[in-house]
Amino acid sequence: MTGDAGVPGERRPGVTMDAGTSGERRPGVTMDAGTSGDRRPQVATTAAPGPPQRAAERRALPAGLRHALLRWLVLALAVAVWEAAARAHGSVYFPPPGRIAHHAYELWFSGPVRHLFLSEAAVADILPSLGRMGAGFGLAAVAGIALGVAVGRSRRAYALCNPVLQFARAVPPPALVPVFVVVFDFGTPMQIASIVFSAVWPVLINTAEGARDTDPLRLDVAAVLRLNPVERLWFLILPSALPRIFAGLRLSLSLSLILMVFSELLPGTANGIGFTLTDAQSRSDLLTVWAALVLLGALGYLLNTGLLAVEKRLVGRGRATA
Repeated sequence: MTGDAGVPGERRPGVTMDAGTSGERRPGVTMDAGTSGDRRPQVATTAAPGPPQRAAERRALPAGLRHALLRWLVLALAVAVWEAAARAHGSVYFPPPGRIAHHAYELWFSGPVRHLFLSEAAVADILPSLGRMGAGFGLAAVAGIALGVAVGRSRRAYALCNPVLQFARAVPPPALVPVFVVVFDFGTPMQIASIVFSAVWPVLINTAEGARDTDPLRLDVAAVLRLNPVERLWFLILPSALPRIFAGLRLSLSLSLILMVFSELLPGTANGIGFTLTDAQSRSDLLTVWAALVLLGALGYLLNTGLLAVEKRLVGRGRATA
């Protein structure tokens, strides 16, 4: 017969003891074989990072900063390739970006400090264009959000208005220029009206879709809590529709910039970036043409970046409170 008896008081490794009644052995804390009566649990310790590991952690860049550096590196490489190719070709029609940037600086950004380095040409060209685009985009955003919420919250209104909305959105804005000229005549009102008509549809349609996608359960909870229509709109419908609204606003911003330039190409315009573009083309001033194109690209990038920052702040807050 095989026995498990040993010397009294002997504790061997591998025996699991639990602090309890004397003589009672239950699975619990693993005891360390040591001096008789010495019952200490084995505590697993993690070794502290050594100097090489800490240095690597200090050298590691945040993911956002790393991505930003990669994006700027790609842009710098593209500009370098453009510079090398333009200088190697030597064509007057494709000047290198260094000459274009210097000409744009001399033309628009060489003013005094008290005017934020804006020259007289910048005040005459850039500010009127931004004013027209800002007015058109603002009116389109307000009208699109208001009408979109009204249409999206009513099934009957959405079913009746959806074909009209899709038809109006599909009409090319340049095709309506004769109508706008007859109604508003040439000038700033016609330009703003053309921007509003083109930019309102993405905001309106996306807002209506976002309002329709509001969770019905949340609407039932709002009814139980007896929220009034204004409270439902502010605390429930708008936060739920914010992602769709900003998707429409981004499209609307791009269309506003495009229509701003197009409206300034028409007769009756005496200032603006579009007017500068056509005037430089008529004078065969290719450096100014390229500078205007680069300026439009930079404005589009800056405006879109600002809108994305606002979207990140508001949409994140809306999701957090939803």
